[in-house]
Amino acid sequence: MNSIALALGAGGARGIAHIHVFKAFDDLGLKPAAIAGTSIGSLMGAAYASGMTGRDIETYVNEIFNDRKKLLTQALKVRPRSIGRFFADGGPRLGEFNLETILSVFLPDTVADTFEALHIPLFAVATDYYAQQSHVFSSGALQKALAASAAMPAVFLPVEIAQRFFIDGSSTDPCPLECLQNTADAVLAVDVSGGPVGTPDIRPNKIDVMYASSQIMQQSIVRAKADRYPETILLRPPVSNYRSLDFLKVSEILAETAGLRDLVKRQLDAIYNGGEQER
Repeated sequence: MNSIALALGAGGARGIAHIHVFKAFDDLGLKPAAIAGTSIGSLMGAAYASGMTGRDIETYVNEIFNDRKKLLTQALKVRPRSIGRFFADGGPRLGEFNLETILSVFLPDTVADTFEALHIPLFAVATDYYAQQSHVFSSGALQKALAASAAMPAVFLPVEIAQRFFIDGSSTDPCPLECLQNTADAVLAVDVSGGPVGTPDIRPNKIDVMYASSQIMQQSIVRAKADRYPETILLRPPVSNYRSLDFLKVSEILAETAGLRDLVKRQLDAIYNGGEQER
């Protein structure tokens, strides 16, 4: 039987679509040989690699983001516990929250504490800010590495690990298919970077342009890496209508991308049973 590794891309709330990928594996009674994730992809991958099913993750996400009262209750737990902690996190500022603190509140209790405790090998990809290159975490403390992978610039503080500072991995490796090439017989990559939407003959406004420019950059990086590894199966679910922080639209995103589940199942059938792959 062939083995398959799974690459889960960055995209903030758009990465909710990754749940359909897990459910496809679960439907067929399969597990990936390894998972690599960037940003939301690393968070989702960590939950799945910890033993949660796709349905478990879907239920958890819906409980958090579809219940405004529960979301507010959880959010209040993120407040600094002391003045010293407040200034250690950067003091008065606009934006830039401490993602390590947020993850300590919002991650499911079932997520492992270390990479070594995971049921499936996981590679969490972040960007080393001063080295200007991607960095792959695969051992040691898990939560800190996940925070580094998902530290979205201007929203979350850079994360310090071993005297290096890390930001969101989407800056250098939005869909980490490359680090999986020698881990399995095939690689399935799911890119949720999205792209600009609108009518081609209408000039986009400056906010849309600023936002979409990073999406265009990320798609270019993913395309270049996929071209280097043409055997990789690259899927792009329809997520362009959603923005990175649209977590209150969980139900919409899941409904819009529901077709991904069957598409992944067909791809898995092709890999394991020699059927025709869809590109």
